[in-house]
Amino acid sequence: MTTPLSRRPDVAGLVIALVLLGLAGLVWWDMTKLQILSPYDLGPKVMPIVVAVGLTLLAIGNGIGALRGDLPARDSLDWKPILLILGGLACLIALVAVGGGFMIGTAILFATTSAAFGRRAFLTDLLIGAVIAVFIYLLFGKLLTLSLPAGPLEHLL
Repeated sequence: MTTPLSRRPDVAGLVIALVLLGLAGLVWWDMTKLQILSPYDLGPKVMPIVVAVGLTLLAIGNGIGALRGDLPARDSLDWKPILLILGGLACLIALVAVGGGFMIGTAILFATTSAAFGRRAFLTDLLIGAVIAVFIYLLFGKLLTLSLPAGPLEHLL
């Protein structure tokens, strides 16, 4: 049994806390560069503030846990799920860049993320992702009148 005095700070946990704090600072700094004025009290600057504060709280909590040595033991690293998610994200970015549209890329990202979490029904997940992407596109494009990258499927709607 370990006593509180024999616990050592978790160096990886401290590094993660510093990275989270750095991300919070980056989000805050980026928010200060927004030149958007809102006629209401709540504007586009509110959400970056919420994210920066949340990241700061996570950094503080993680830092305290790392200093106390209270962080749980980490599992071994499995690269397959990480590569699946990054591959899906790369497909989304590439499709948006070449004019393939938002919906196809989002469906692929959903299916690869599902596969990364162990689901084996890739075609079903691709269809579910397509339905979700259509819903998101209609919500943002038609209801909120915001523009998402249009491709061949988006032009049909």
